[in-house]
Amino acid sequence: MPATKRDYYEVLGVSKGAGEQELKSAYRKLALQFHPDRNPGNSEAEEKFKEAAEAYGVLSDAQKRAAYDAYGHQGLSGMGGGGGFDPSAMDLGDLLSQVFGFGDVFGQQRGGARNRPAKGDDLRYDLTLTFEEAAFGKSIEIQVPKLEPCARCQGKGAEPGSGSITCPGCHGRGEQIYTQGFLSVRRTCSHCGGAGQIVKNVCKDCKGEGYKHVQKKLKVTVPAGIADGNRLRVSGEGQPGANGGPNGDLYIFFAVKEHPVFERHENDLHCTVPINIVQAVLGATIEVPTLEGPHKLEIPEGTQSQTELRLKGRGVAEVQGRGGRGDLVVHVVVKIPTKITKDQRKIFEQLEDTLPVNNEPHEKGLLEKVKDYFM
Repeated sequence: MPATKRDYYEVLGVSKGAGEQELKSAYRKLALQFHPDRNPGNSEAEEKFKEAAEAYGVLSDAQKRAAYDAYGHQGLSGMGGGGGFDPSAMDLGDLLSQVFGFGDVFGQQRGGARNRPAKGDDLRYDLTLTFEEAAFGKSIEIQVPKLEPCARCQGKGAEPGSGSITCPGCHGRGEQIYTQGFLSVRRTCSHCGGAGQIVKNVCKDCKGEGYKHVQKKLKVTVPAGIADGNRLRVSGEGQPGANGGPNGDLYIFFAVKEHPVFERHENDLHCTVPINIVQAVLGATIEVPTLEGPHKLEIPEGTQSQTELRLKGRGVAEVQGRGGRGDLVVHVVVKIPTKITKDQRKIFEQLEDTLPVNNEPHEKGLLEKVKDYFM
């Protein structure tokens, strides 16, 4: 046995107490990363793939794992050829099926499954909205780059009436099997591209692809109340399915621009409105911004800075209208003038002796409150 043979637990990156699910998860990650189909011509990746398969083959077998835990690699010497592990006894397809739960994790299916109807791929479209568009919703036209079946050949890739023949490379299976050492790797047939059939005369319009790249125009209704990061599914507007399968879906992801005045917290809107000291003391009626335009707001007498006042139903609608609209929360900030006139100063000086301050007998000062807290 080579002295450089690594510990199987180290290979998979798990502890010795790892359970079955943890082993599967670790092997799955490595198999996806180092599979030869994903690393063509990379001998180092191929060796790591073999090493991971060998490690999982031992640790997933209770008897072999017990022998390995007790005696290391030497403990496997009686269970297979070579250095205690018999790679030829491993069927990679069965192993992958056991780990991943289906025939092949790399998009290739056994037994001609490529010729079965399959749903088309989903598409993603990113759409940026203004703050108002997201709040009120709108109908908008978008152009989605996608594939559509060729009108001339109806997606078959062959000239009308020419038909097709069974691929001689894979005999209609859509895949070919290659042996690499002890591995049996299934790959898409290079002759037919996995279709299992080869057309006799290539379609003149689509050059045999069966599809054309188009910019499809779609009219989309954006619901009121959509938020940044939300998505909308448009059924059947994804890529066309294979072999008569259904189309995929289109997912529209929304990004909403910031507003210069409002901030959105769930369905409530927040804004900051300044008032002067007289309005704060005496109260006033002011105009505040809303998404629909200016709206009158009553400022109560004696309003303090950072007071929050609510306008019911002036926020953003719940998506699909399930919960009505949120509120507009107005954060009132009392602005203290930094410069005043002589006349204004006289007025404030006249008020100075009439207004209570922090050290009045009925008002405890900050220092006294701190003393009370610690006594």
